[in-house]
Amino acid sequence: MPEQDTSAKTKEYYLDTPQECDRFFLKGSGNYDWGMKNRLARIFNPASGKTVMLAFDHGYFQGPTTGLERMDVTIRPLAPHADALMCTRGALRTLMNPEVPQAVVLRASGGPSILKDLSDERIAVSVEDALRLNASAVALQVFIGGTHETQSVHNMTSMVDACNRYGVPVLGVTAVGKELTRDARYIGLAARILAELGASIVKTYYVDDFETVTAACPVPIVIAGGKKLEELEALQMARDAIDRGASGVDMGRNVFQSDAPVAMIQAVRKVVHDGASAEEAFELYRELTSRGV
Repeated sequence: MPEQDTSAKTKEYYLDTPQECDRFFLKGSGNYDWGMKNRLARIFNPASGKTVMLAFDHGYFQGPTTGLERMDVTIRPLAPHADALMCTRGALRTLMNPEVPQAVVLRASGGPSILKDLSDERIAVSVEDALRLNASAVALQVFIGGTHETQSVHNMTSMVDACNRYGVPVLGVTAVGKELTRDARYIGLAARILAELGASIVKTYYVDDFETVTAACPVPIVIAGGKKLEELEALQMARDAIDRGASGVDMGRNVFQSDAPVAMIQAVRKVVHDGASAEEAFELYRELTSRGV
């Protein structure tokens, strides 16, 4: 039998203090279950409401990308400066220290390589394996307007159904092929479709009139870094995206292909979390670079 409560201290029920009902900080996430919210709070900083994700999942379709030939050398030093790591299960298991405290957003779609039609993807990871790896979310590519649009949408909705059983968020990535126009009309269409079909986060590209994209999307949007830009240009893109409603960035090449990757990711953090201008963040980048960071 459990021991009796024999404390002489008077019980205090705080009868004049109503129980607080916490309001969750993240856009469109207030009605999720506790586990879903907890995982999202690992990805997004509750203080700023934003995230700096480090994407290094490129090898799942294009092999040893420049800067990712030896991820144990190039990515490990960057991981402590990210809020979340977006990667494949192979990279996570073989190259990342399990003591790393950052959230993991696990790439869960795949199939074709750059030699084939990229839109012909399938689900490549089960939710059970994602949970085994303690992932905070899973990510799938969705090819709105692509040859295999319907298949990629079904990939995502099937994963949403599976993940909802365990409280795991799904990040939907809007894939933009060479044949599709990157403008607010297309990006807004794709982002809204993904959100309507159950994605908890949308990753897409920054475009002109981006505020119309974020306004019409009921869940948080993080921007993709895309191709390598000059450091100041990449920082300005991050600043513009945040100012126009983005909830963070998911950068890869603009970080790990930088001349000073560790300095660059810290500069990105200054923009996203501290509200710095691109010029202020670039000054930090130059200062850290001059110190050999």
